[in-house]
Amino acid sequence: MVLGKVKSLTISFDCLNDSNVPVYSSGDTVSGRVNLEVTGEIRVKSLKIHARGHAKVRWTESRNAGSNTAYTQNYTEEVEYFNHKDILIGHERDDDNSEEGLHTIHSGRHEYAFSFELPQTPLATSFEGRHGSVRYWVKAELHRPWLLPVKLKKEFTVFEHIDINTPSLLSPQAGTKEKTLCCWFCTSGPISLSAKIERKGYTPGESIQIFAEIENCSSRVVVPKAAIYQTQAFYAKGKMKEVKQLVANLRGESLSSGKTETWNGKQLKIPPVSPSILDCSIIRVEYSLMVYVDIPGAMDLFLNLPLVIGTIPLHPFGSRTSSVSSQGSVNVNWLGLTLPERPEAPPSYAEVVTEEQRQSSLAPIGACDDFERALPGPLFAYIQEFRFLPPPLYSEIDPNPDQPTDDRPSCPSR
Repeated sequence: MVLGKVKSLTISFDCLNDSNVPVYSSGDTVSGRVNLEVTGEIRVKSLKIHARGHAKVRWTESRNAGSNTAYTQNYTEEVEYFNHKDILIGHERDDDNSEEGLHTIHSGRHEYAFSFELPQTPLATSFEGRHGSVRYWVKAELHRPWLLPVKLKKEFTVFEHIDINTPSLLSPQAGTKEKTLCCWFCTSGPISLSAKIERKGYTPGESIQIFAEIENCSSRVVVPKAAIYQTQAFYAKGKMKEVKQLVANLRGESLSSGKTETWNGKQLKIPPVSPSILDCSIIRVEYSLMVYVDIPGAMDLFLNLPLVIGTIPLHPFGSRTSSVSSQGSVNVNWLGLTLPERPEAPPSYAEVVTEEQRQSSLAPIGACDDFERALPGPLFAYIQEFRFLPPPLYSEIDPNPDQPTDDRPSCPSR
């Protein structure tokens, strides 16, 4: 009898998404089929699958151990998330070549279904980095007597979802910095930088709106810039290896001495990048937005605003202002788009407060004894005295046009 041959061994997953790409999360069921095509008739001891998920880091460093002596130090660490094995045909033992317990597979195509559940505990998102990776795969092994096993491995993707619709990721991020340049015994004016973004969490494909003000009181020409950086951190044997990569950047206009530039929502788009990895003990992937001022001949002035790249985008019912106003500060530029060109006069005092209410407020209030005791005496008296006094007359013309409205020191004239 002429023995047949294995023509192909493939693995296919039952994808649940429209893109036909095997993507899963913790707790999901991974199912699929091992497809075997043979020409002629073969005898098989077993057909097995082995599914595994793990994070692994590895790097080397050169060390000196004295004169003319050097060695290489290896740093490795591994975390296993799951390890599943199953037998689709045959039995467990493959080390013997006996003819007992063999299964005959006839010529043609054959499918063998498999299924297993991912752990309910959080899993790290699939990732490929410079010094480590997080991988998930299924391997099929076909064992036959007197022949080497036929093996095939196929990876699938796991996303540990990060929902950016959480209060901590919807909170604004802001900062302010200032730098004074010195050259020998001369000191020029300061360079100041203030920047703000509307939230901390974003998803790939979104654009970050940057609100910033850059004031150049120095004698040099500076350039405001912004960039998104990805930081990969790998941990092994108490050591840490870090890799920082540029993801996206933009450049503003050059600022000469005494000039100011304002960014009213300058957009920086996030390209397709891996989500943040925050729960793995040996690999972390973090992001930050750096808004900085490029100063020739000196250290740059920069602000680092942390970012989290998630997988669940902003809910359509969530408004930008609702998430920001809860923090007690709303950027004026966001609201300016809805203000009318010419403000309307407020209602008159008589339309709001009647004469009876004003007179009654001047009488002693006996029902508020507890409130009075809770407040300091002068403060309570101030509240009662001015509670219903008419406001100043409304005017669309500034009665004091020559008085400065900003107490901040301006750049010195040059």
